Amino acid sequence: MSARDKVLAPGTVVFHPHRGYGVLTTVNLMTGWVSARFGDEHRALDLCLATDSLQHADGEPILFRRSAPDYMPHARLMAMVAYLHQSGYERLYLYTWPKPSGMHWRWHLFCGQRDWVHRPLRPSWYGSGSDYIFNPVMGWGDAPGAQPAELAAALADFDPQGLEHARGRDPRHTEWFADISRVLLPGYAYSLGWDTMLAKRRGMPEALPVMAVRRGMPPYSGPALDWPPGWVDGWAHHGYHRALRRAAQE
Repeated sequence: MSARDKVLAPGTVVFHPHRGYGVLTTVNLMTGWVSARFGDEHRALDLCLATDSLQHADGEPILFRRSAPDYMPHARLMAMVAYLHQSGYERLYLYTWPKPSGMHWRWHLFCGQRDWVHRPLRPSWYGSGSDYIFNPVMGWGDAPGAQPAELAAALADFDPQGLEHARGRDPRHTEWFADISRVLLPGYAYSLGWDTMLAKRRGMPEALPVMAVRRGMPPYSGPALDWPPGWVDGWAHHGYHRALRRAAQE
């Protein structure tokens, strides 16, 4: 298991050359600062993963700058959705969009009817990278670092009635999702949130926006990706053409 695959989360056992073995009490996957408690010390020690020589319990260095962990869950969610699509749950959809600050991205899983606007809201089926950087779990009883099959099993145990709504066929969306997953994973994810104030003035992008899920990734330079089925020819279609008319008038 590589350093990138190892978990960095509260409860992770680590080793410090001068203090021995300890346990992480808090983490920040965006900045690389953690707090750890060593031995019988009563106060946690603040450490920077990039400079303080912290190691995993087996002695492997934590190279935060070189092997940065994902600071948003979207790529892991995409991998889980692709896995569930292959298992017959093709009516499961993932909506992602940025917060107004642009620092974090939200996510929302929904199922049943493919309606990007009037999507149902179920407990723990939505979240944000702003929470994930401190505790890298989705919120349905999953463990940090869980693989796609493990994430899917945890979701099925947490809300079997909700997931049952995703059972069924949606071949257009499933094919689109599989295609973009092959292109983007594991380092990138897609964003559907083009409708910020700045983006509205510029108009809807022709290609699907792409974001990196960890620091140090180069800007996405792959092929242009299509919007999901039912997006451009649905509610977004009208906003797109309104933006084109405004641009023509200016």
